[in-house]
Amino acid sequence: MARFDHKVFLLSGGARGLGEAQARQLVAEGARVVIGDVLEERGRKLAAELGPHCVFQPLDVSSEAQWSAAVATAESIGALSGLVNNAGIFEPRPIEESDVAHFERSCRVNQLGTFLGMRAVVGAFERSGGGAIVNISSTAGLRGVPNAIAYTATKWAVRGMTKAAALELAARNIRVNSVHPGPINTDMLVGRPEDAAQNEHRRLRVPMKRFGEKEEIARLVLFLLSDDSRYMTGSEVAMDGGISL
Repeated sequence: MARFDHKVFLLSGGARGLGEAQARQLVAEGARVVIGDVLEERGRKLAAELGPHCVFQPLDVSSEAQWSAAVATAESIGALSGLVNNAGIFEPRPIEESDVAHFERSCRVNQLGTFLGMRAVVGAFERSGGGAIVNISSTAGLRGVPNAIAYTATKWAVRGMTKAAALELAARNIRVNSVHPGPINTDMLVGRPEDAAQNEHRRLRVPMKRFGEKEEIARLVLFLLSDDSRYMTGSEVAMDGGISL
């Protein structure tokens, strides 16, 4: 029997990047997966590729109603066992160029979206006997990062919300942990040719002298969703090539 046979997982931001890698590995392990994303065409294409155990659900993580719909979709195919809050935006700007609209946009997706996701699944987890939440933060949630004040603020918030939720939900058999990736080879970081010089600088600052791969983060997330980590909650796990040391 595969590790996740018959279990149902909901992934926000699941159409590409880290979420896509997680969806692929979860399905390969026997899970049923609901991909939630605003990228509808890409999400539906991925779900079709992964087969009948993967479903796409439109999900703007700043919308309470869309979170409710995503949870309902997940419960329609089985008992919901896990949530991964992957959805996020990275729009680095110096402080002077970070206007209110930019700051609020980062907060709505990265911070509010994570809060709404956690809140939305609590009832479903109780109906299924418990569950695991993995919140994707960043090394920016462990240390200061220049020229990214809005992003850094939201990723520290994700770290703090993870610990608060872990304490509150432990007695209800709901675990909550955060993952803090360093520079990872995804479209969010390396997708723009104009950022090539800055990304090379980022790579050289990593003690291992390379970017991480999304499949490496996915394997960590699967561990935190699984019973192998059943005594872990409120933990912050960095996977960053040593950059946060």
